[in-house]
Amino acid sequence: MSFAENLKKLPGISHLAAINLIDKDENVVATIENKAGSQGSLAVYNHLAQTYGSINVDAAKKGLEIFAEHAEDERSNPGKHPNIARLIAIADGSPGLRVKHLFAT
Repeated sequence: MSFAENLKKLPGISHLAAINLIDKDENVVATIENKAGSQGSLAVYNHLAQTYGSINVDAAKKGLEIFAEHAEDERSNPGKHPNIARLIAIADGSPGLRVKHLFAT
């Protein structure tokens, strides 16, 4: 399935302003905002956090499946999709991340 098809199956994100990705030292290493250009990533990371409790190896592998053709594009063009590159790194053994949801007001 394509990313667009996979995205349709994920929970909505209208209640979110953003999510922070937090490392083991409690540092915010990235923020994914609910804005054009990052809403797909926000939906994927939100789904992974809800399903796995964090962005761990299993979550990262599932996220790469969801990103479908975009994951392959990142592998062919490293750095083009930072949110996917992060999942590739975690799937390959980098430390996982905790997710903190920032809710829309």
